[in-house]
Amino acid sequence: MEKQTTKDDYARVKDDLQVLRDDIASLTKAFADSQKASANNLKDEISREAQSVFENLRKRGDAALTRATEAGSHTVESVEHKIEERPFLSIILMFLAGVIVGKMLDR
Repeated sequence: MEKQTTKDDYARVKDDLQVLRDDIASLTKAFADSQKASANNLKDEISREAQSVFENLRKRGDAALTRATEAGSHTVESVEHKIEERPFLSIILMFLAGVIVGKMLDR
C-alpha cells in the first residue's frame, strides 16, 4: 500500500512539474510577445516622431527658401532701379570692377 502511495505521490509530483513547465513556457511566451509588442509600439512611435520632425524641418526650410527668394528678388529689383537711375555711373563701376578682378587674376 505504501508503494502505491509513493507511486501516486510520484505521479502527482510528475504531473505538477509538467503543469509547472507548461505554465513557465506560456509565461515565457507571453513575456516575449509583450516585449515584441512593446518594441513594435516603440518603433511606431519613433517613426511618427521622426516623420513629425522631418515635416517640421521641411516647413521651416520652405519658409526660409521663400524669404531668401523674396530678399533676392527685392535686391535684384533694387539694383535694376539703381542702374536705370544712373546708367553711365553703373557702366563705369562695372568697368572698374572688371579691371580690379583682372588685375587680381593676373597675379
